[in-house]
Amino acid sequence: MMYSSRRKPVLYFKEERRFLSGNCTIYKLFGLCMVLVLVSLLWLQLSCSGDMSLPADRHPAGQQPPCTADCQVSAADDASWGPHKLALVVPFRERFEELLVFVPFMHTFLRKKKIRHKILIVNQVDHYRFNRASLINVGCLESGNDTDYLAMHDVDLLPLNDALDYGFPADGPFHVASPELHPLYHYKTYVGGILLLTKKHYYMCNGMSNRFWGWGREDDEFYRRLRKAGLQLFRPSGITTGYKTFHHIHDAAWRKRDQKRVASQKQEQFKVDPEGGLTNLHYQVESRQELTISGAPCTVINTKLECDQNQTPWCVLT
Repeated sequence: MMYSSRRKPVLYFKEERRFLSGNCTIYKLFGLCMVLVLVSLLWLQLSCSGDMSLPADRHPAGQQPPCTADCQVSAADDASWGPHKLALVVPFRERFEELLVFVPFMHTFLRKKKIRHKILIVNQVDHYRFNRASLINVGCLESGNDTDYLAMHDVDLLPLNDALDYGFPADGPFHVASPELHPLYHYKTYVGGILLLTKKHYYMCNGMSNRFWGWGREDDEFYRRLRKAGLQLFRPSGITTGYKTFHHIHDAAWRKRDQKRVASQKQEQFKVDPEGGLTNLHYQVESRQELTISGAPCTVINTKLECDQNQTPWCVLT
């Protein structure tokens, strides 16, 4: 018995040495490495495409809950919802916090209204000043043949009233964010924020002017284009929520807008651009990225605009 009891430890260590010896060690180490690689890839995938929704207390009042996994199937392309499809064009640069709220909110809002749509984030990646009008022109040209009308939509403006119409504007441009409803801009000729129009009508206007680098004034010039094209402008009726119809999520104190006007720009900003627009737009699409934010799909079009500094030297600030 004494002999037997002395051998048990010896046998135990011999078995352990066999477990860690020879070819068995190489195979097991290789298998362990493969497991670690697979776990790392799984973690990376979850990090990139997982739930990016904000906490409940960060969502604006009246916001619908973000689209969950069961709505990732593109019900927005359901043919029973009608023949028309909306290209929601969002001119964008470095406003990611707003984007994380905007995409799932608008996808849920439009699905609830049975609007077939796709969300296009036209992201300006060059070093020129922000040009909202040119980015909307890019969005129109890159929106594809499967869409037949556009929403020129600011990323920081969320519709809170389900009665707002995002349907096909067959009779003429439809200004969703009309002056009597917009929380900031109230003058009669304002057509910014959210404007719907068919692609046919947008081409009749030759799109928007590319001369507006920096913030503002491009909408006022576009209003003149609408009138010159003989298009009648429509606005919502019967909306009783007033200035609470939209939630404006832009924090002007935290994120300053580029509103500087150099001397030559001040002289040109109120003039009509008779020739510029879709016909003289110059840009390059660096890449396209298909993203899902809280179950809501969108396409990011990374765009480099081109500037002729002989024509618009204010595209850069010196």
